[in-house]
Amino acid sequence: MTEFVPAISLRQGSFFELNPIVDAVTALANAGGNERGAIFTKREVVDFILDLAGYTTDRPLHSLTLLEPSFGGGDFLVPAIERLLVAWRLSGASNGAVVNSLAGSIRAVELHRGSFEATRIKVIETLRGGEILAADAQALADHWLLHGDFLLADIGGPFDVVVGNPPYVRSELIPTVLMAEYRARYATVYDRADLYIPFIERSLTSLSPGGQLGFICADRWMKNRYGGPLRRLVAQRFHLKIYVDMVGTQAFHTEVTAYPAITVIASAPPSVTRVARRPSLDAATLRALADELVDPSAPKNNSTVDVMDTVTDGSEPWILDASGQLDLIRRLEAQFPTLDKAGCKVGIGVATGADDAFIGLLDRLDVEDDRKLPIVMTRDIKNGTVEWRGFGVINPFADGAGLVDLADYPRLKRYLEARKSLIANRHCAQKTPANWYRTIDRITPAIARMQKLLIPDIKGEANIVLENGRLYPHHNLYYITSETWNLKALQAVLRSRVTRLFIATYSTRMRGGFLRFQAQYLRRLRLPLWDQVPVMIRDALIQAADTHDAIACDRASFALYHLRGEEIAALNSVDDR
Repeated sequence: MTEFVPAISLRQGSFFELNPIVDAVTALANAGGNERGAIFTKREVVDFILDLAGYTTDRPLHSLTLLEPSFGGGDFLVPAIERLLVAWRLSGASNGAVVNSLAGSIRAVELHRGSFEATRIKVIETLRGGEILAADAQALADHWLLHGDFLLADIGGPFDVVVGNPPYVRSELIPTVLMAEYRARYATVYDRADLYIPFIERSLTSLSPGGQLGFICADRWMKNRYGGPLRRLVAQRFHLKIYVDMVGTQAFHTEVTAYPAITVIASAPPSVTRVARRPSLDAATLRALADELVDPSAPKNNSTVDVMDTVTDGSEPWILDASGQLDLIRRLEAQFPTLDKAGCKVGIGVATGADDAFIGLLDRLDVEDDRKLPIVMTRDIKNGTVEWRGFGVINPFADGAGLVDLADYPRLKRYLEARKSLIANRHCAQKTPANWYRTIDRITPAIARMQKLLIPDIKGEANIVLENGRLYPHHNLYYITSETWNLKALQAVLRSRVTRLFIATYSTRMRGGFLRFQAQYLRRLRLPLWDQVPVMIRDALIQAADTHDAIACDRASFALYHLRGEEIAALNSVDDR
């Protein structure tokens, strides 16, 4: 049997990397489903996306070119072929010219060997079911299907329609040599970008003028850091035509942790974006919704479709919430300074890289007293107040620059060397072996002595806790300090629905609907200068924080931001805390 080698096309200058890259691609071609990010899409959702992307039987599909960049089990490919055959028959074509007529209609790529072989059989069976002769069916399958790495193979093009569900694979799971090749080829592979990012880039840049891409994939790139370059590409060269929020829907055959969204992006000048949210997945509802989303006229009365302008703005996160909420966000951003400019600083607690070595019960850490600090962790504030459980963290840093000399601290030296196998195995220790005993983040004891607000990274409730200056934050906690704002008053603002709207607008949601209160999102909050806050509102905010009264926090914050009736109404649809 001939060796089944995935097709790849190397860049000029990559000759000496050939074997490692081929080896890495071959390993992925034989990987399991989890390793290659294989998630399979339900038929109703596939038909919906084909409708949105304009791949419908009332068009001369045999005159168009369709690309499916990761066809897997054929979830998109088989329905597309069925539509192609219907449209071709409606054009009056005969079987005698089927190969010549349809050979250029589809390009479908798959890396996984088992999936490629199994789906090739499905494709031939689908064609045979459409009354295509066996020899012609095999010939078309050979013309259409490419076994290779979509990001490296020569795929041809351009294409009028691109559809699919790109693989969702974290960058750290991809072989280093292969990830380096992707980064060299694709400008959007930035920071810790997942594999679907370059899939989207290559798909978009493979579109013909006026062509459309319809993908269902994780929505994280639309707001988070690593999606910035891809958002910029879309803003500069394409039209975000349709967005459908699929959070909470069962769009796939298996449950996924990431929140999905459907995007239709056209190779056309930017214009308005039509937005729908969390549709019912029955076929009739999706057909009707597709008709409305592709209709260039304004939405009908009682429509669930919003028409939004200027969603894309360089690399800025996409704001796709209800228009009233967007108007409120934009007003606050125009009227008030950012948290930093209002005199509030956002930080994150210490990451050690080896908590089992660096963290333990404070009175049992057998080191010199000035080498340990009491530490506060997420579990210490789960009830809305600080209930310290007695843990501490080792501080290996000198008061000035660098680390302490272990010769000056015999107990610390003995403690760390007893745990050296664990500590020295970390990446930061291997990078600089002489500093093997440092924590990942520098520890600054003065932070422990500051009054601060503590905020868990991932949470479902507005669990903002005031810590009065005894404890050092752990890495799962963000903290806010201020020399101007009263932190109790700020605590009330951060507990309000206004803050939750900001975070919900700019952050990605986690499984279970939890929001991420990360520094990058907290710094987007807007806040008036403290000396411009009337005394009555100051007092109301402080009292609301003291009483832990969510309604009072909202009421005082509404007054702080001068919210109008329609703006308060827009906040009513923000998820309950």
